[in-house]
Formats: sequence, structure tokens, C-alpha cells
Amino acid sequence: MNVSNLLANLGSLRSFGGVVLAIVILLAMITIHEFGHYIAGKILGFKINEFSIGFGPALFKKRSKKTGEIFALRIIPLGGYCAFDGEDEIESEEEKDGEEPFEEMRSQGDVSQSAQDTGEETSPQDEYPQPKGARFNDQAPWKRIIVLIAGALMNYLLALTLIITLFSAFGRPVYMVEKQPPIDGASQEAWDVYENGLKTGDIILEINGKDLYLVTDYMSVLDGKKKGDVVGVLVIRDGKKQTVDVTLVQDSNPRNMSDSGSIVYPLGLAYREDMLDENGETVSKLVNGGGLVPTDVKDGFFGTIGHSFVYSFKIGGTVLRSLGELLTGKLGLDAVGGPATTIKLTSEVAASGMQNFLSIAAFIGVNLAVFNLLPVPALDGCKVIFCIIEWIRKKPVNRKVEAIINFIGLIALFGFAILVDLLQFIG
Repeated sequence: MNVSNLLANLGSLRSFGGVVLAIVILLAMITIHEFGHYIAGKILGFKINEFSIGFGPALFKKRSKKTGEIFALRIIPLGGYCAFDGEDEIESEEEKDGEEPFEEMRSQGDVSQSAQDTGEETSPQDEYPQPKGARFNDQAPWKRIIVLIAGALMNYLLALTLIITLFSAFGRPVYMVEKQPPIDGASQEAWDVYENGLKTGDIILEINGKDLYLVTDYMSVLDGKKKGDVVGVLVIRDGKKQTVDVTLVQDSNPRNMSDSGSIVYPLGLAYREDMLDENGETVSKLVNGGGLVPTDVKDGFFGTIGHSFVYSFKIGGTVLRSLGELLTGKLGLDAVGGPATTIKLTSEVAASGMQNFLSIAAFIGVNLAVFNLLPVPALDGCKVIFCIIEWIRKKPVNRKVEAIINFIGLIALFGFAILVDLLQFIG
């Protein structure tokens, strides 16, 4: 085998390993999410029929002889569910009164199906108890709310644990200044910008007293600042902290959260000026290149814990901000992706080392927590809204209306996910 073939095979193995890691991350987040629903339901006395990871046909299915609950692993690893008894019911009270024989028949059918899926042999003597607990909609609204938000809470707690591990092992992510001298023929102003406070190697911690974690933090603290404004930048230079006064060289008005130019140009990390090209025409050229390079800084124990909480909230804020910019048209649909795009990007990042693996896993965990609590039909947040309405009105919204709303929301979510994935691949 020649060297090019060997490298190609290694690249394929790396890509395959990345996809596996991406699926592992997604399955872990799905499992912990559904486990949150499950454990809260068990504590509060809900009847649970099945705990499933994935959708579609079952790869593995087992009924517990102790609780009568079904545990399943299904073929499509893009979701899961904790099936509470009566959660999606739309029957009338009369229909509910006559459903027990059917439940018993269905239970017996599940036993035989479980045996088929797992290859187990069963006999007429095998006995499985009915799961204990009250039906979902028979429980008090406050109990249902706790169960519904428990999934997102578990996603967040796992993400927070990963962030603490990441910060402890590798340090907190920050940005370091990288500057390049102006090219020959640049104006004196270009040289003045190059000398403007910040130096290559400076690690930026704060601007005007505000801690900086993500690029969006830079945008927020600089948004609306004008050319000539002076900002105080706390940096680590030569191993010591010091504050540098930086005069902004242009206005900062970010168009959206992907507009990184609204940071580097005002801070003087990069500079453009009008110059004549070979044809004698005036063009805007980059005469002073530079930017922000990701790096890490370690804090003490309590600093690590504190920054971990703040960082997790910052990630959640970017989720809400991106959704807001999508709704207002500041961001286009091509800036987001569905499940396929998520797996692709996650596989690329996760395969590049443990630090990036922990980082992307934490990012996905916080994203899932925030996204699931949005008041969008079919998501837990919308179901919480229905519970709150029932709590206030002392009676539920018509179950059929609620079911229709959630079904339409589910179809819309799937359609949106497919659409944004198509846009990514077409683009």
C-alpha cells in the first residue's frame, strides 16, 4: 500500500470515528434527558410504561420482571421517549373507564414482542406486573411540570459537569491577540492602529470590566461604541494582568452574531484602507492583518466552578440570541443546521481531541436543555405551558386540541430540520 492510500484510509477511519463519537454524544444526551423524566416520574408516583432511546424498530427490548416497565433501544438514534401512561390520551372519561382489559391485552402482547426482539424464550408461567403509579394526566399540574422540566435539567447538569471537567483539565477558553505589521506602502494611520494598545500574545480577559467568554460577549460589550471611544481591556501580558486603554478605530455595529468583523476592526486587530491597485483604481485592501486566536487560561478551584456556571449560561444565551436573530431575519436559515448537519459538525470537532470532545458535548447539552424548554408545540416547554394554564383555570385545555397542536408542532419541527439540512448541503 502506498503512502497516499494509507493516508486516505487513515482519514476515512478518522471520519468514521468522528461520526461514532458524534452519535455517542447525542445518545448520551438523549439518555440523560429521558432519564431525568424517568427518575422524576418514579419519585412522584407516575406510571411509566416504557423507557426508550431512539425511534423506529427496536434493536433491543426488555420488560422488567420487577416493575413491568419496558426498556428499549431503537434503530434511529435521533431521539427517545419516556412513555408515561395516559400522557397523550384524548379519550373521554367513559372510554377511560372501559380501557383496562385492553391495557391488559396490550401488556401481554408486549411480553411476546419483547421475547421476539431479544431472542428470549418465554413460557405461560412468566409473569410481568403492571407498572405502578398514577396516569400522567391524573397527576397534579405541578407534578407534571416537575417531570417535564426534569429532562432539560439533567441535560444542563451533565453539560455543567463536562464544563467543570474541561476547565479543570485544560483551562477556561479565552482569546489571544495576534497582530501583523502593516504591509509596505501603508499609511501612518495603519501604523498607528498597529501600535494601538494591544500586542501579539495578549490574552484578553475583560473589556470595561465585563468578563469575556464567547465572541458574542465581545459583540455585546462593543455594540454601539463609536470611533475614538476608549475601552479598558484587561489582559495577561508576559504572565501578568494589566489594563490597557484601547482607542477604537471604527464604529462597532454588529449585523448579527456571526459578524466577527465588528470586533477585530474596531479594536485595531485588523485594518483596511483605500489603496490604488495595478490598474490605478481605488480598492479597499487589508493592510494590517490580525485577529483573535482561541487559547485557555486556568483559574483556581472556586474560579473554575464560578466561571463554569457563567459559561454555561452564556452558551444558553447564544441559543436564544440565534433564535431571536432567525425570527427577525438577521440570521439566514443557512446559518443553522438540522440533525445531519449537527452530526457532521460534531464528528469533525469531537474527533480532534479530548478537549474539543468535552467542549462540543457540553455545548450540545446546554443547547438541548434550552431548546426543549422553548414554548414550541411538541417540546417540553409547550407542555409546561398547558400545565400552567390548567393549574390556573382549574381544568385542562381540551385534550384533543392539545394533541393536535403538539402533532402539528412535531411535523413542523421535523420539516424545519429537513429544510435547514438541505440548505446546508445545497449551499
